[in-house]
Amino acid sequence: MNTQSKGAAVLDRSEVESALARVAVAAFTYYPEKGIEEPGYVVEEDVEWAMEPLRALDDRTRGEWWQRFTAAIADPAADRRAFVAELMALAGE
Repeated sequence: MNTQSKGAAVLDRSEVESALARVAVAAFTYYPEKGIEEPGYVVEEDVEWAMEPLRALDDRTRGEWWQRFTAAIADPAADRRAFVAELMALAGE
């Protein structure tokens, strides 16, 4: 892992791409009634799974991304272009 001049972590591209693929799967399989049809399901379990490749992030940054992953998964109308671009920026892209 390297660091950018702003102090933000630069992760390995494969870690970031893995997180992106996971958030895409979670977003495609999420629907508002999922917690009713799958007792015990909460969106946080998908967020935790999707963010697992980003475990090297510091707690503050991880908390910020947690909120963004939740929105990307649970809001089907969300414009995800900025999310994808900023996520890839974690790999220095």
